[in-house]
Amino acid sequence: MTLDKDRILRQLAWIAAIWIAYEFLWYEQYKLAGPTLVFDRLSAWSGIPEKPFRLFVASMEICAALLVLIPRTRVFGAAFALGIMSGAIFFHLFTPLGVDPYDDGAQLFKEACFTWVMAAFVLFAHRREALALLRRYAPFLGPKAA
Repeated sequence: MTLDKDRILRQLAWIAAIWIAYEFLWYEQYKLAGPTLVFDRLSAWSGIPEKPFRLFVASMEICAALLVLIPRTRVFGAAFALGIMSGAIFFHLFTPLGVDPYDDGAQLFKEACFTWVMAAFVLFAHRREALALLRRYAPFLGPKAA
């Protein structure tokens, strides 16, 4: 009996998708409730007003969480989550925010990295769909991509 590796990867991708949605939605309680240390520091550093910045990020995370849970939009949601987490990792590494803003052993940074890996895994598990999406919506790939 041979196991279909792609089928197993897609089943495991459900777990990763659930993690992504959970992670994003869990932190919305803090983002939507009011100012946070993270956005206070990023606002002071960037000059972007704290509240619109925080609410914009929260809305993007909610959208990604929903998209990654719907099978038809899972690839787009995972790509969206990968982009969001790439931004989070960037801000932790290259701004005054730092890797451990809450002095808790860098929990937030570690979760961002793990969520990035989960999004990359979902894209890998659904690589055919991801490549098809790229071919369809990325004109910079040239005529061979279509």
